[in-house]
Amino acid sequence: MEYSVKQAIPGKQPSPCVVVAVHERQQLSPAAAQLDKLSRGYLRTILKRGDIKGKCGQTLLLHDVPWTRCERVLLVGCGKNRGMSPRDFRKVLQQTARTLDRHGVREADCHLLEVDVEDRNLEWKARQAAEVMTATLYRFDLLKRKEDRQPVRLRRVHFDVPEEQARAARKALRQGKAIAQGMTLARDLANLPGNLCTPTHLADEARRLANSDRRFRIQVLDEKRMQRLGMGALLAVARGSRQPPRFIVLEYRGDPGGGAPYVLVGKGITFDSGGISIKPAAAMDEMKYDMSGAASVLGTLAAVSRLALPLNVVGVIPSCENLPDGNATKPGDIVTSMSGQTIEILNTDAEGRLILCDALTYSERFKPRAVIDIATLTGACVIALGKHYSGLLGNDETLLKQLGEAGETSCDRPWRLPLGEEYQEQLKSNFADIANVGGREAGTITAACFLARFTENYPWAHLDIAGTAWLSGPHKGATGRPVPLLVQFLLDRAAEAAPQS
Repeated sequence: MEYSVKQAIPGKQPSPCVVVAVHERQQLSPAAAQLDKLSRGYLRTILKRGDIKGKCGQTLLLHDVPWTRCERVLLVGCGKNRGMSPRDFRKVLQQTARTLDRHGVREADCHLLEVDVEDRNLEWKARQAAEVMTATLYRFDLLKRKEDRQPVRLRRVHFDVPEEQARAARKALRQGKAIAQGMTLARDLANLPGNLCTPTHLADEARRLANSDRRFRIQVLDEKRMQRLGMGALLAVARGSRQPPRFIVLEYRGDPGGGAPYVLVGKGITFDSGGISIKPAAAMDEMKYDMSGAASVLGTLAAVSRLALPLNVVGVIPSCENLPDGNATKPGDIVTSMSGQTIEILNTDAEGRLILCDALTYSERFKPRAVIDIATLTGACVIALGKHYSGLLGNDETLLKQLGEAGETSCDRPWRLPLGEEYQEQLKSNFADIANVGGREAGTITAACFLARFTENYPWAHLDIAGTAWLSGPHKGATGRPVPLLVQFLLDRAAEAAPQS
């Protein structure tokens, strides 16, 4: 998809399709009113007939509108003629992209950025337009026969923007497209089946990304190097698989001044059977998505590279499979983590925290400004928050607040959960320093409490994306979240650093 900015009076220049907003009570947006005037009241006649009510997300495609130079005109319902919610604006963009593509429109002139959105400016609307329209038209058909693939037909969208705001709008469109491309990478990786997306494949993808930008530096640790580092928790998870584990470290150096980096740690379980504590068979195929945290880290770094952010960012991805085998870790086994703490593994299906704890310990060597781990960690988070919010916990109030603000801006919101010391009691073990599970109660919180034991030396936040990383049912597939949240967080940090530099 290509996006551009132009200044045009709708209907006066040749156009394959012009997109304008209509509101409830037969009210026209400014661009729609101009088009109606040029067509001598044609649009108002359509509205009076009741073909479209103006409700949010409704669409109506018109052909050969008289006295205009448009091949087609798409009317898009935008609700009441006052500030619409950000959520409704995104819904309008989704419906617009779907309608244009479904009808084979390859190029369109869009006037939807003039719609008023609550507490949002033109730059936000432009960025959302590029991000949402690209994400809406995403297809994963790499493994289908050519004749069964559904290519995206919509190729170009031009947005009508006042000349004095054109430069800011172009920048916002670039940001939105970069975020969408990062989401596409994350979705492609997560949607691949476990027999193709192995730990080695993730490492190869990280290398490809590193080769695309000289600001990247990559290091991939194999099993022997992990053993030398004492990553006993991570290696305990990998024991039941024939696929070798990989520990991926991808550094982006965008700050020549050598500022302390932000470290993103992504859980990379490329398939999770639960190990000896095996999962039920129903929907186990979806456990290919257990590497969505790793995918989101790579997607975020891809966007950071495209945006050339003046920050140092490190992606750390511990990756392996969790499978049952004669050599697999058993419930009751005790292992020693890289930090030196011993862990009693009471449930082998609580494996994400085991690979993350060694990665969090490893992250200390970067003397990070902050560390954020991203993981499809607990089913309890799905029960608590559903598919709408990611869980958010951590040890630093400033960092948690910044992530919350980034979530509001990006419409990729996390929900703060408590991380009280009293929950640590549930992780006590009679035989080791800590148990890897804390019972049924507050499962999302006790999982984060486990990770907190390994993050005492730096600001840290944990994003549990078990409910938001993918959708089930007829729309099954990866969502690309929380790439928008993470990129917005880094954009905000870059903006803060700009006056100092």
